[in-house]
Amino acid sequence: MTTVVLDARDIARIIGTVGRHEVMDQVTDRLLAALRALAKGEAGHTPARGGFTREANGLGCLEWMPHHEPGKSVTLKTVAYSPGNPEHCSLPTILGTVARFDDVTGRLEALADGVVLTAIRTGAASAVASRLLARPDSRIVGLIGAGAQAVTQLHGLSRVFDIAEVLVHDVDPRHAASFPQRVGFLGLDVRIAPAQEVVAAADILCTATSVEVGAGPVFQDVDVREHLHINAIGADLPGKTELPKDLLERSFVCTDHVEQALREGECQQLGADGIGAHLADLCAEPALAHPYRSRTTVFDSTGFALEDHVALDVLLELGAELGLGTRIDIEYHPADALEVYPPIQAGDRLVGTTAG
Repeated sequence: MTTVVLDARDIARIIGTVGRHEVMDQVTDRLLAALRALAKGEAGHTPARGGFTREANGLGCLEWMPHHEPGKSVTLKTVAYSPGNPEHCSLPTILGTVARFDDVTGRLEALADGVVLTAIRTGAASAVASRLLARPDSRIVGLIGAGAQAVTQLHGLSRVFDIAEVLVHDVDPRHAASFPQRVGFLGLDVRIAPAQEVVAAADILCTATSVEVGAGPVFQDVDVREHLHINAIGADLPGKTELPKDLLERSFVCTDHVEQALREGECQQLGADGIGAHLADLCAEPALAHPYRSRTTVFDSTGFALEDHVALDVLLELGAELGLGTRIDIEYHPADALEVYPPIQAGDRLVGTTAG
């Protein structure tokens, strides 16, 4: 029994063969179905993620995110957030791997890169929330933060809205300047603008920043369109928030995982009484969301392991269809389950012995 490994090259070939749009659409559709099942108690259990903070050229963290389907599988993502990576190490801010275990035996069934998977599923989650809470005729998308996550935020939204204009702002001019090229595959009109102009003009706003703990908000509370919908994805540590508290307090707020949102999302500014709905419940009954489209709404997207579980399913299925992935004997599976050490092969040198 081997473990299937989808490495970075495999995932690049999946996306290159199937197409970026098809992969995003499949993850979005499957996530919507999984959230509906979650509302009915049919999608297993996703505990809040655990982890610890660490110094990573700025305050970072390493977290583990589990999802459990009893009798079937356990999906576990380990993910590191290191805000200094792009500047100091030429690495993505978010690195991670996703593992799939058989729930009955504990056997490691699959292992995959989590960098692209995390970005895609986060964009898909915002697409699901925006389709519920944003006005269907939304045409202007604003982005505060133009890093890697902003690419899939815009990509996910472009699959469910007819976008006419994109306004983007980043505190690092280099990130903003390169963003139009990085999303060129979408064929959208992208313009760099000051933060306040982005916020004031947007029908849908996505905040995806590496703001430091205690340094938020990332824009000032201004007059916004009365129907503005916000996907806030950058808050992922206690004390790290992106949105002005006053704006949150007058908005209808939904979240993907209540416990996480109260601890490290935008909802840590509000408390439990400030949460209007769970995203899964709105997916199960969309009519509950529609009345809020005429007012300001916020999706507090903390990211939870059900999303990773769904995205891994999609990538594993597409990889299997394309014959991609490497099967490796990672685990020791002896013929005698009670045997501790692997058998010594002829020719192996025993340390501590002399030849002859």
